[in-house]
Amino acid sequence: MKKSITLLFFLISTAIFSQETTMQFSLQEAIDYALENNRTAKNAVRDIKAAELQKWETTASGLPQLNASVDYQNWIKQQVTLLPAELTGGTPGTFVPVNFSTKQSTTATATLTQKLFDGSYLVGLQSAKVYLEISKNAKEKTDLEVRKAVINAYGNVLLAEESLSVLNRNISVLEKNIFEITKIYENGLEEEESVEQLQITLSGVESQLKNTERLKKLAYQMFNITLGLDVNTDSKLTENLSGLANYHSVTSLLEADENIENNIDFKIAENDKVAKELLLKLEKSKALPTLDAFINGGYAAYNEKFHFANSDQKWFGSSLFGVSLNIPIFSSGMRSASTQRAKVNLEKAQDDLTETQQQLKLQIAAAKSDYQFAMEDYENKTSNLNLAERIEQKNQTKFFEGISSSFDLRQAQTQLYTAQQELLQAMLNVINTKAELETVLNEIPKN
Repeated sequence: MKKSITLLFFLISTAIFSQETTMQFSLQEAIDYALENNRTAKNAVRDIKAAELQKWETTASGLPQLNASVDYQNWIKQQVTLLPAELTGGTPGTFVPVNFSTKQSTTATATLTQKLFDGSYLVGLQSAKVYLEISKNAKEKTDLEVRKAVINAYGNVLLAEESLSVLNRNISVLEKNIFEITKIYENGLEEEESVEQLQITLSGVESQLKNTERLKKLAYQMFNITLGLDVNTDSKLTENLSGLANYHSVTSLLEADENIENNIDFKIAENDKVAKELLLKLEKSKALPTLDAFINGGYAAYNEKFHFANSDQKWFGSSLFGVSLNIPIFSSGMRSASTQRAKVNLEKAQDDLTETQQQLKLQIAAAKSDYQFAMEDYENKTSNLNLAERIEQKNQTKFFEGISSSFDLRQAQTQLYTAQQELLQAMLNVINTKAELETVLNEIPKN
């Protein structure tokens, strides 16, 4: 009983501890974790393993194949053959029913087969290599997309966290302002409208705070899913938005070589063209003859009763060697139609490759433009926030000195709050547009 209680306490303690465990991540740690644990990334690894097995499966189909079979037959009603009666001294023109087999028989055979020539097999070997390359490229694309998704999710969490921090500071300032203006109003030195204007502003900021708290929870859940964690994992990020924005403001990336051949979409389109070329070769190879060889050996036993396991049962051996040549001659145009269809698909793949090249040039140019704008906008929004803070501070001083109205103060505060959110969004845009440019260039920093 004591051991059971101790075990129960241990299990409960372990469960509570596991629930309270917090996982901390820098941005790079989050990326590394996701590349190992993201479910899509893990399936991409499995696809490569499947492609490797597919390659061996194709290769093995052309290697010697050994098969064995054991057959047992029991005639419920034995088959009868009619022989001319004169063979047994009977009346000519009549027939005698004869059973040529025993009631029961068993045969054991082993057959070894080997392809000597098959055009489709040779094409299949090439296709298996291309299929493996396609799977590897798909894994590379998956890793790029997972990396970009982690950066976006990480940034969204930081945006929510820092938005909450800013909103809480704004609420503290507003509550202090309302307290002070209320005291002034109670002494008859200010109008009630001034208090109401500030209360309207406070109500709006509090509403934003509640919404941001909900968005923060969703942002963390999306982050956890992206990393391959349970959706409710207690995750903590160790970096801040401004630090990441400054770190990711790299103007040298705008001068990076636009080497389209490095882009994963180009590699995939090129692989598709090669695959279509092999499919055309496959259709053409179907017009070639195939040559196979085989050799088998076996034993057979016959008896009226099931005595095949007895030591005195006689077994009769046999063996056979042969070569099979299959020559396609006429298919009513079926092979020709298949070949023409493969040619059409190859032409489509060639045009798709050209289109991919052109689209990638446009994507790289657009990504560079977006990234440059994001960095410029970040600088602009930083300056705007500094101006908005000074304007709000001046209006607050004027308001409490009785020089400006509560409406002017509210307008300055609203402008400040907008500038704060725009700066946070500009920081996030720098991080996300850099990730987009790195993805399209396939220029991933090495750790």
